[in-house]
Amino acid sequence: MPFPDKQEKAAFRATIFRHLDGLATAPAAYVLREKGVLDYLLEKGEATSAGISAAFRANEGYLNVALRILCSQGWLDCEVDNLKNEVRYRTNANSAVAFDLCALYRDVVELLRFSGRFHKRKFERAPFVVLEKIFRKYRENYSIEWSADENTRRIQEQVLKHIEGVIIGPTVVALGMGGMFHKYFMEASFKPEEFHEDVESFEKILDFFAFLGWFEQRGHTYRFTQKGLFFARRASAYGVTVSYIPTFRNLDELIFGNPEILWDVPAGMPEQHVDREMNVWGSGGAHATYFKKIDEIIIDLFNKPPDEQPKGIVDMGCGNGAFLQHIFEVIEQRTLRGEMLDEYPLFLVGADFNETALRVTRANLTKADIWAKVIWGDIGRPDLLAKDLREDYGIDLNDLLNVRTFLDHNRIWEPPQGARDYPASTSTGAFAYRGARLSNTEVEASLRRHLERWAPYVRKFGLLVIELHTLPPHLAAANPGLTAASAYDATHGFSDQYILEADIFKRIAAEAGLMTDERHYYKFPDSELATVTIQLLR
Repeated sequence: MPFPDKQEKAAFRATIFRHLDGLATAPAAYVLREKGVLDYLLEKGEATSAGISAAFRANEGYLNVALRILCSQGWLDCEVDNLKNEVRYRTNANSAVAFDLCALYRDVVELLRFSGRFHKRKFERAPFVVLEKIFRKYRENYSIEWSADENTRRIQEQVLKHIEGVIIGPTVVALGMGGMFHKYFMEASFKPEEFHEDVESFEKILDFFAFLGWFEQRGHTYRFTQKGLFFARRASAYGVTVSYIPTFRNLDELIFGNPEILWDVPAGMPEQHVDREMNVWGSGGAHATYFKKIDEIIIDLFNKPPDEQPKGIVDMGCGNGAFLQHIFEVIEQRTLRGEMLDEYPLFLVGADFNETALRVTRANLTKADIWAKVIWGDIGRPDLLAKDLREDYGIDLNDLLNVRTFLDHNRIWEPPQGARDYPASTSTGAFAYRGARLSNTEVEASLRRHLERWAPYVRKFGLLVIELHTLPPHLAAANPGLTAASAYDATHGFSDQYILEADIFKRIAAEAGLMTDERHYYKFPDSELATVTIQLLR
């Protein structure tokens, strides 16, 4: 099996991004089609989000998120006027073709809805039967009559790749979390019965993967190809988006019904909008991409004289503990502080709002033989964290390096006071709270107030942040297969999270008194398509 070359790897990565596009686009586009919104847009040519919302009695915030996803796919154009607090959508040359093809999403969207009745982790027979029918249709390209027009054919292929993503994503994640991509299976031939008791059903999944070129098949024996290994090793890349399928299967109600359906949860019950265990698993895998740059910053800080170093680290939003564990190992193995931990011990704190994340973090750090305090914490209340650390452990929050990954956008919404006096936003984002559309100016003002709350507690050693960002839809549409912006916008937009463009986040941090240390500022990718940044704010 020849190893994939650079060009093939780039194509495989583009496929992952297109799969993620599909997980976000298919349920949003199909619901809009079902309700008649797409036909309405074709008839009108243009309309505001408020106008469409009024016409369909929709919740404008979530409707706006769904429409923006279509813009990022190149099927609509939008104009965001933050002075007027208005979003206007216009059809374009792709709209009619794309909207007609949205009917093909029916099977996979209904499967997403149907699968919600079954166990989250087990492969059960009933969904298998539905999935097999979809496999057959996909192998036949859904009977599409391929167009001779290059642009029309491009959209046809785009929609089919979306459908493939909805098929592949949940399956890959289930297999990854279930152990299918264990070294044993990846390095040797195997038979279906070695992994799953329902041999007949599981073999159909493997047959479909073989159709995609992921496996070599000889009778009832399978072996990973190099292409298959590429995707298997990146199974966690699907994890975060797939974890929001509970939200995607409820878009009909969120957009056109009760916007609080997933939030009306009795105290102590699990979250309804996301599979948190899966989300933590997917997030942990994604962190590894950014660790190398983080290492440089950590080594710089902990190679200074001991009295100029932080006494320890607090990871707010510790997830599964992987980030905290990695930082500790870098300090221990690669810095001067690591050589004197007996004399200058490292005070480690993992804090999270979610009990599942705290439980996973405790287990993982204990397994790694790393001592740390694992406590409840709220990203929006640094004062409470400071109080708990001072009263319970005698440590000043200012004496610690504050770190966090993909968290500042995921804070409980608080309407900012004085937002009307704040300069008009420059963001193109779509933001909502319990179905209501938030003005982008309010969202910027809210972030500024949030960071101002943290400023007093990070004066000594700074705030090390990995943050997620949105992209203007026209940029995402012009670069298909090069960004996961549509998936990020969907998962975060429908769950009341607030990802702003990278340059806007940096500007607002500065306005809040937190200046970026330019020696330690990194973008991923390092271009106008950046959806992730690492920065040390001082």
